[in-house]
Amino acid sequence: MRRSRRDFLKSAGMAGAVACLGGRVSAGAARHLAVGLQLYSVREQLPKDFDGTLHQLSGVGIQVVEAAGYFHKSPAEFKQSIEQAGLRCVSTHHALMELKPKLDQWIDYAHTLGLEYIICSWAGVHRDPAGKGAMNLDDWRYAADEFNQIGEKIKAAGLTFGYHNHHVEFGTENGVVFYDELLKRTDPKYVVFEMDCGWVVVGGHNPVEYLSKTPKRFHLLHVKDFAKQPDGKELNVALGRGTIDYKPILAAATGVKYYFIEQEEFQEDPVAELREDVEYMKKLTV
Repeated sequence: MRRSRRDFLKSAGMAGAVACLGGRVSAGAARHLAVGLQLYSVREQLPKDFDGTLHQLSGVGIQVVEAAGYFHKSPAEFKQSIEQAGLRCVSTHHALMELKPKLDQWIDYAHTLGLEYIICSWAGVHRDPAGKGAMNLDDWRYAADEFNQIGEKIKAAGLTFGYHNHHVEFGTENGVVFYDELLKRTDPKYVVFEMDCGWVVVGGHNPVEYLSKTPKRFHLLHVKDFAKQPDGKELNVALGRGTIDYKPILAAATGVKYYFIEQEEFQEDPVAELREDVEYMKKLTV
């Protein structure tokens, strides 16, 4: 997305959704998963010291990563840096507007890196090249049809295609939730979903409900936490400092293959807070 993801934190209704996530449920579904990180979390550090930052991530316990841009690296250069840091890159993010016209190029890049997933990180406003205006139900249906076509081609290439949500997918038109329409209209053979649990909550919904209803649709998770500030805004904080309880979420995520910590804002040293995130997830997954 071209705009800051922070802008989405203005959405209301988070407190009520979070209240639904309580309970002491075992997180056994994620017991054997590697600790993952979405590299968007270190988007400011990577351009300054790409290799050094990757080694720091490995040092705090990160095992797998999901790309969010390649920082002008060739596929071979990117792969070498990832491997030298002791990491595996298993997934990548591309907005639909950049994914569709360069799909063959991104598939080739993914093959070189040894990726398993290509994820659309943002659907965009498809009928407006200037990117203005909110998406309506027809726009989301158009996006779903595009996902089916892209997903079929990606599957033929031996990879898996998926879609990553923000909070706007939980808007409604004539009583229809956009996210529900995406789930309904996309073909499970070609399209899986990467649930960003934090954005689901910000959108006023409960991740457990979706994960319990169609667990096999959700191969990937983004885990992030939010804390309400005195001014009413929601701040993205280290896992465990906010209000989202991930025990029931992970217990419901029986179809998940990978999860990725994603922290978009830091109040202290980013590496120290990422270590805190890793320790939080390790305690949940043992």
